[in-house]
Amino acid sequence: MPQALPKKATTKTPATRSAKKTILLVEDDSFLAGMYVTKLELEGYRVALASDGEQAVLLAQKEKPQLILLDIIIPKKSGFDVLKEVKAIPATKDIPVILLTNLGQKEDVKRGLELGATDYLIKAHFMPSEVVAKVKRLVK
Repeated sequence: MPQALPKKATTKTPATRSAKKTILLVEDDSFLAGMYVTKLELEGYRVALASDGEQAVLLAQKEKPQLILLDIIIPKKSGFDVLKEVKAIPATKDIPVILLTNLGQKEDVKRGLELGATDYLIKAHFMPSEVVAKVKRLVK
C-alpha cells in the first residue's frame, strides 16, 4: 500500500497578510483616533495611525496606504502642509486624501481641495459611520 504524502503546512504568505487595505489616519485626539481605528478595523481595514504631521508624511511613504484620513489642526505640521508634501512625492501623490477636520470656513475647504484633497469633511457634520461609508466608496 503506498504511503500517504504528508499534508502541506498552510502558512500565511506576506501577500496574504497584507491583503487588507491600509488607511492612514492622521488624528491627534486619542479618543477620536481610537473610535475611527475601531470602526475601520471592524470594516476589515488595516489602520496606520499618525498623531502629528511629520509622522504622517513618513507613514504615507512607508505604508503606501489606499487612503489618508487627515486632520488639519495637528502638531508639528498642519494637515495642509502634510497634504502639500504627500501630493508632491511621486510615490504618494495618487493616494486619495480626505480632510477630516473641524475647520469649516469656506476658505479652508477651498484651500484643501485646491491642494489635492479628494473630499473635505467637517467632523461635527458627519457621524463616524458616514465617514467610514465614504472611505469604503473610495477604497474598493
